[in-house]
Amino acid sequence: MWLALSWANHKHSDAAWSWFSRQDDGRFFFCRFTQVGLLRLLATSAVMGKDVRTIGEGWKVYDRWLEDSRVGIRPEPLELEVAFRTATRPVFRSSSPEALGDCYLLATSRVMDATLVTFDGGLASACKTARQPVTLL
Repeated sequence: MWLALSWANHKHSDAAWSWFSRQDDGRFFFCRFTQVGLLRLLATSAVMGKDVRTIGEGWKVYDRWLEDSRVGIRPEPLELEVAFRTATRPVFRSSSPEALGDCYLLATSRVMDATLVTFDGGLASACKTARQPVTLL
């Protein structure tokens, strides 16, 4: 099982599609955080440029992902609260919003027993430090 992350630009989109098309087995899941992230990025002109989408168009992109039988969305498990708090312990003295997102994704992938897929080298490094399976694209 893979917990998919969204991407920020066309270069990432091409790389993500290339990687995804080579996967013959397994299931790929969005969590609510990555679902919102994808919708937010698609509606951000600084990210998408001339290809910026409306929120409604973003939902259509997301729905196209869900048309693939290998792709789904996973609800938050109840035990995620404890895992998220645990994952934030190393950054308690930080005021970084990015660290919070990374900790949430790390905790989510751990609780769901999933490999995290990301373009973020810092997040991939944190996963490796925590001995959480990660694929860096």
